[in-house]
Amino acid sequence: MKVVIVGAGSVGSSIARELLAHHHEILLIDLKPEVIGRSGLRGARWLVGDACELSTLQDAKLDDADVVVSATGDDKVNLVVSLLAKTEFGVGRTVGRVNNPKNDWMFNDSWGVDVAVNTPQLMTALVEEAVEIGDIVRLLTLQTGVASIVEFTVPHDSHVIGSTVGAIEWPEDATLVAILRDQAPITPTRDDVLDGGDELFFVTTIAAEDGLRALLSKNSGAGQSPDDHAVEVDQASDDDGFDG
Repeated sequence: MKVVIVGAGSVGSSIARELLAHHHEILLIDLKPEVIGRSGLRGARWLVGDACELSTLQDAKLDDADVVVSATGDDKVNLVVSLLAKTEFGVGRTVGRVNNPKNDWMFNDSWGVDVAVNTPQLMTALVEEAVEIGDIVRLLTLQTGVASIVEFTVPHDSHVIGSTVGAIEWPEDATLVAILRDQAPITPTRDDVLDGGDELFFVTTIAAEDGLRALLSKNSGAGQSPDDHAVEVDQASDDDGFDG
């Protein structure tokens, strides 16, 4: 697979290193020629230039790329690169790094972004996933922000303990895709019985998350409204510039 990565800073270099280890063909684009010497990436090809310029992307032969990753520390650059990759070169898959959560709403198909990676949001989700038991935690927003992957850890006093997967009336737009039990993943069937400590993973529409939260809340059986544990991040701090 041919992958073009724009921005060869800490994030872009890390992505390139992992992909090279999996034997993918990597081209990195960056404004700063000095990043080539300090990167330590063997096997990658390099292009020094402004990825917001069509001529640079033409030199990169972007129309041959399978995936374009915009990994700079500047959201404007990441949006422009994604849009050009999709509209001018017909790249099949674009991934855009979101630096400021306030800009997350723009990283969708209108700007040519297939997958938005919101690092602050992802880190927040991982923190919540580690400490929040008994509430829905959104791990990842998919595609254009319509669907998400969420996780729920079953409390040991939950009303769903002892119920089979098939006996629970899940919200229409929420699908249980995996159960993690004793550090082992389980493909759920209708006959699987839920137990305390189970980690349930769902693919759901964002609109259905509240219904799923109400269903799984340990207080829902008593008719009480669950607390909504929302974390708002106003500003992402990043010491990277264009070089990602």
